[in-house]
Amino acid sequence: MKVILVNGSPHEKGCTYTALAEVASALEQEGIETDIFWIGTKAIAGCIACHGCAKTGRCVFHDKVNEFLELASAYDGYIFGSPVHWAAAGGAITSFMDRVFYTAVSGQKTFYLKPAAAVVSARRAGTTAAFEQLNKYFMLMQMPVVASQYWNMVHGVNAEEVKQDLEGLQTMRTLGRNMAFLLRCKEAGLQAGVALPQQETPVFTNFIRS
Repeated sequence: MKVILVNGSPHEKGCTYTALAEVASALEQEGIETDIFWIGTKAIAGCIACHGCAKTGRCVFHDKVNEFLELASAYDGYIFGSPVHWAAAGGAITSFMDRVFYTAVSGQKTFYLKPAAAVVSARRAGTTAAFEQLNKYFMLMQMPVVASQYWNMVHGVNAEEVKQDLEGLQTMRTLGRNMAFLLRCKEAGLQAGVALPQQETPVFTNFIRS
């Protein structure tokens, strides 16, 4: 089993990475393979709602989004990490996730019923707002959201300060172990013959009608 951890910070080895690395370490101790995917510093365009992804399964913009989508289906679980900017997730990771998950909505089953979690990093405040923002992607995609002993956040202005946030780091390790447990539970259930839930044809109700 494998989990991919997405570093949505412009800093490759900064605060968000430090938190994700702690989660990855706990997962690996539980026998789960991990990879950290950095979205980088190049501009990531926002979704333009062109619906091109519905035809091809890939976004019309060729950047880190499609690079991630090429890898994503091979993983059993996902963790998305973001710094807090203005009490919200960073702009780059927001654009990245908008397009990744909109592509998935457009017919792909990459993420269906695969466990996911969000991790946020801040100097001080805004963590819970950013955390709630990221979790909404998973809920819409029918992904079980993995919890920890506290909300998945760390504090510090740099990586060294994050390493001093002992409760935050413990929360990351607990998150990793909880993710590993849920992955094993899902695997055991499928092996025992537990069927995936019956799915209905989606119904869309518009609130404004002519």
